[in-house]
Amino acid sequence: MKAKVLPVAIAMTTALSTSLLVVSSFDNQAQAQETFRWKMVTSWPKNFPGVGQGPERLSQLVEEMSDGRLTIEVFGAGQLVPGFEVFDAVADGTAELGHSASYYWKGKAPAAQFFAAVPFGMNAQEMNAWLSYGGGMELWNELYDDFGVDVLVAGASGVQMGGWYNKEINSVADLDGLKMRMPGLGGEVMSRMGVAIVNMPGGEIFTSLQSGAIDATEWIGPYNDLAFGLHQAADYYYYPGWHEPTVMFEAIINEEAWAELPADLQAILRIAISDVNQSVLDEYTARNNDALETLVNEHNVELRRIPDDVLAQAREHSAEVVGELAASSELATRIYDSYRAFQDKVEDYHAISEQAYYNARNPEGDTSQ
Repeated sequence: MKAKVLPVAIAMTTALSTSLLVVSSFDNQAQAQETFRWKMVTSWPKNFPGVGQGPERLSQLVEEMSDGRLTIEVFGAGQLVPGFEVFDAVADGTAELGHSASYYWKGKAPAAQFFAAVPFGMNAQEMNAWLSYGGGMELWNELYDDFGVDVLVAGASGVQMGGWYNKEINSVADLDGLKMRMPGLGGEVMSRMGVAIVNMPGGEIFTSLQSGAIDATEWIGPYNDLAFGLHQAADYYYYPGWHEPTVMFEAIINEEAWAELPADLQAILRIAISDVNQSVLDEYTARNNDALETLVNEHNVELRRIPDDVLAQAREHSAEVVGELAASSELATRIYDSYRAFQDKVEDYHAISEQAYYNARNPEGDTSQ
């Protein structure tokens, strides 16, 4: 009897294995055919040049690469939620995806400001390197762990302009009492220099500047500033953008929605976001100079360099502000230590590569003054 049991057991095992393979195959096919409809909320006006086009490109790429299995409907600021409520909307599942800048969430996670813009800190090329190869991305996701969201870097502005002013700035004293829109760490620095900081989404800037509710503003740079018509509301345009050597934009993803995606759709979304990260920066690099020429030559905007004493005091206060933020928590300390160590290393190399090349290409120095 025992000799007959073994073949029967083998046959039953084989049949069970075959059945499991068939079921697994059907499951995989069903998963491959399943479609997902996501909503994406942003902090930018719908289809706004540069930063607003990035989400649109992301939606198009994902739909094409997934053959329609994952579609993303993009909502501009105020269409589904206000621009400053993007983080909450993704965290609570109102939308699966968000596109914004992390310094808007400083009230929830103060250290998030390190991942957007640090005054006199790293530029877009350096930030991308730190995030991808210096441990920055892991720290950013650790910071967001308690909120139920994941994050990927999704664009960069490059070095921004210093801002629009309704009066000349010839010294630090000229800043005293000004009302200015400037977010993040740069805004905190300016407040220590006597400026009253007002935060508002981009879509409210022009009206506030034109009405006199604010005396000055920074937005992004010539490409976007021209699109907003800021030259119609202020006369003086200052550089350099010491406060934002770049702003890194973020794609915030609801963790539960992300976990529901099959692995191939997760990969498609990651690749599409990576593409957008580069294309947004490329668009700004390609468009800013033409826009600046239009502002100066066609609209008679007065381009001014920020005075040296203003830059010197801004640099001094920046060290204080950044140091205080770094000391605010154990995680903030680790983020800043990683950021600072990477900046120190990349500055050493860029001194003999990027900076040395710029000096060689333009031996006469700064000709823009």
